[in-house]
Amino acid sequence: MSAAPHRPAHNRPALIALVVVVFVGCLALAWWQWERFESASGTGQNLGYALQWPLFAAFAVFAYVRFVRLEREAEEPAAPLRAKEAPREIPAGILPERPTAAPADDPETVAYNQYLAHLHASDIETQVRSADLHSTERNAG
Repeated sequence: MSAAPHRPAHNRPALIALVVVVFVGCLALAWWQWERFESASGTGQNLGYALQWPLFAAFAVFAYVRFVRLEREAEEPAAPLRAKEAPREIPAGILPERPTAAPADDPETVAYNQYLAHLHASDIETQVRSADLHSTERNAG
């Protein structure tokens, strides 16, 4: 049994029929909404729908055309890669300057870092005690 021949995306009868049916259906619905708008009970909502349905029809055609283009691009072989190029330099002034760290000899910074280290150590000690991990007995399993 031989496989079905590969058809290009723009030559698929079922897809073309679907797009035509959707297009004609959307225009028919637009006409129906326009007739409803012109009737005695027509409202602005009917006018809005009458203007929206042609947009839906146009979108169906746009989606089909876009699908065909994407299919063609997928079938084309990729362009060969160029020979290795040297990395390019980023011109100065484009990236923001990196922040500099505060000097370590600042007494306020040193005191604050010691305070944070003390808080961290006490927090770890509290977690160890609450999890009962300070026991010297070890269990392997």
